[in-house]
Parts: sequence; structure tokens; C-alpha cells
Amino acid sequence: MSDTAVPDPHAPDSTGPRVAAPYEPTDRTVPTRGRERATYDRELVHSVLDSAYLCHLGFVRDGAPVVLPTLFGRVGERLYVHGSTGSRPLLAAGREDPGLAVCLTVTHVDGLVLARSAFHHSMNYRSVVVHGTARTVTDPEERRVALDAIVDQVVPGRSQDSRPADAKELAATAVIRLDLDEVSAKVRTGGPNDDPEDVPLPHWAGVVPLTRGYAAPVPADDLDPAIAVPEYLTAL
Repeated sequence: MSDTAVPDPHAPDSTGPRVAAPYEPTDRTVPTRGRERATYDRELVHSVLDSAYLCHLGFVRDGAPVVLPTLFGRVGERLYVHGSTGSRPLLAAGREDPGLAVCLTVTHVDGLVLARSAFHHSMNYRSVVVHGTARTVTDPEERRVALDAIVDQVVPGRSQDSRPADAKELAATAVIRLDLDEVSAKVRTGGPNDDPEDVPLPHWAGVVPLTRGYAAPVPADDLDPAIAVPEYLTAL
């Protein structure tokens, strides 16, 4: 990795394994609504990030907000995003000072919460919001680790079962890094919060759970029939 590596808060010291310290709240990570649902627990934040592969990257371009859906990968206390070297956000992140101010979000929807009143309809969810400055990764080894992490974030183990990028592909690919400094998670669970006077109403109320699933892998038309579905795919 590069010489700017972030210490692992889980790394053992002379007294044994460390207890992961929570992230410090900041003005940008304390929500104005639903503060009781906010958490800065480091392990919970990591679990929400690690069970996703799609994030939304927000930034300002030419004075207007832009939000892009993109793949990401986590390595320790860093998130990595890749794209074309010609894309505007990655060009902006390449500036040493000030880099690119971004807001990255990840959300899982776990259930639809149907209340008796329209006002109290909601969702059960787990989300993470990260604020910070994105910077271009130039160290070759860190770029390799980052690109492998992005591939494995989608399907764990896939980076070892595919051809790595060659020199031409690497030259056309930019990688940006966002440190997990200003971070918060928000979680909602449970049923609807109906007002007491609405409980007798003759409307169904409850939660419709949502789960993510995978269908059987479909081989490419030109795949050699002798190549079996790898275990890391059947494990999904």
C-alpha cells in the first residue's frame, strides 16, 4: 500500500486485540431528523458497507450537484471508486489540493413499512453516509489492491478468477480514495408507528420484508462447457 496507509483500528497491540472505537460525530454526520436512529459504531458501518457493492457518489460540478451510481470497494478504513481517467469527478480528485469534496452513500432497504395513515408509511433500512475529500490513487500497489477490492466487493473471490488489468487498461482507469473519517450510519427496524387514534382504522398495517437474492448463474454463449460454475458463485 502507499505510505499514507491508515492504521487498522482492529489491529492488536501489546495488550491484545483492540476494541473498535466508534467514529466521532461531526456537524455533517449528525442528522437533523431521526437522531435516535443514527449510530457511529465502526463494526456496524463496516457491515453495511461490506454487504453492498453499489454506492452513490455526490459532488458539485460547475456549481450544480451531481450524484453518480457506481461500484466501490472497502479496504480497512478506506473506500475506493474507479472510473475513466477522462471523467470529470476523477479529474477533479486528481488535484493534490484541494481534491474533490464528496458525499458517498450506501443504502439497504430491508422492508416496506405500511401504516394505517399515509403519513406514517416508512421503510426499514440500513444506510451509511461518508463525507470527505476524494483523492486519486497513484501508488501502483495501492491501485492493484483497490481494483481487486472493487471486483471482490461485487463477488467475493472473483479477482483471483479473472485476468488482471493490463498496462493499457490501467492507463485508462483512474482510482480515487475516500478515507472513512466523517461517517455515520442510520438504521430503522420494527413496525409502523401509528398514532393511537388510528389503530382502530380498518386498514392493514405491518411490514413487507425485502431480501436480496441470486438466480442461477447463466454462462456466456461462448463459454467452454468444460468450465464449471466456481464455488464462490454457488456460495451466493
